[in-house]
Amino acid sequence: MQLFGLSEPTVRLIAFAAIFLSMAAFELFSPRLERDELMGAVKAKRWFTNLSILVISSLALRVVFPLAAVGTALWAQENGYGLFALLGTPAWIAGIIAFVILDFAVWLEHVASHKFHILWRIHRMHHCDPGFDVTTALRFHPLEILISMVWKALIILALGPPAIAVLVFEIVLNGTAMFNHSNVKLPLPVDRLVRLVLVTPDMHRVHHSSDRRETDTNYGFNFPFWDRIFRTYCAQPRLGHRDMDIGLKDYRDNAPTKLGWSLLLPFRK
Repeated sequence: MQLFGLSEPTVRLIAFAAIFLSMAAFELFSPRLERDELMGAVKAKRWFTNLSILVISSLALRVVFPLAAVGTALWAQENGYGLFALLGTPAWIAGIIAFVILDFAVWLEHVASHKFHILWRIHRMHHCDPGFDVTTALRFHPLEILISMVWKALIILALGPPAIAVLVFEIVLNGTAMFNHSNVKLPLPVDRLVRLVLVTPDMHRVHHSSDRRETDTNYGFNFPFWDRIFRTYCAQPRLGHRDMDIGLKDYRDNAPTKLGWSLLLPFRK
C-alpha cells in the first residue's frame, strides 16, 4: 500500500519518528514531574531497555505476522470479506465506523489484559516501568504485541474496512499512546478541555499508579469515552501526581530497567 508515493512501513516510520522526537523535546523543556527515574543514569537505562523492547517487538511482529493490520485490511478488501462489503457501506462511512470500533476493541483488550491472569503476566511488563515518559508507550512485551495484532486482525476481517482507515488508526493510536504516556506539563484548563475528546498524560498517568484501585481505571489510549461509559474513569490520583507511586509494588528496585529481566518477566512466578 502506498500513501503520497511512500510505502506503508515508511509512512508509519516517519510518523513515529516525528511524534516521538516532538514528545521527547516537549518532555525536556516542559516536564510534568522531575524525579530520579526520569533523569540521569536511570533514565538512560530505561530508555535503552524500552527502545530495545520496541525493536524486538517490531521484528517479531514482522516475522510472525507479516501482513499486520493494514495488510489484513487489503487482503479482506481484495477478497470481499467483511460486514462493510456485505452491506455495501460507502468507504468514508466504513472508515469512520471502523476507526471507532477498532479503538473500542483496543480498550477492551486492555481491560482483558488486567482481568485475566495469563494476560496480566504479560502486560505487567508495561506497568513495572518505574518511570512514566514517552518511552513507556513503547514498552510492550513482544507476546503482547502479537496477541494484540491477532485481535485487531480478527476485527478487521469481520468488518472489512478500507485499508487507509486502518493505516490512519494505527498511526493515530501509536501517536496518542506516546502523547498520553509522556511526561509533559499541560495547563490544567487545557488538560480538562483536551481530555473530553482525547486521553491526556495526566489522565493516563493515573492508570500507572501502584495503587491497584487506580491501576484498574483509565484504560483508554485514544478516546476517553469508553472509561466514562463503563465507569472505569478516575479524574485524579488520590495522592496527587507529584506524590503518587508509579509502577508495581512488587518491583520497586532497578530490575525493570534491565532488558533481559523485562523480557523474562511473564515467565517468572
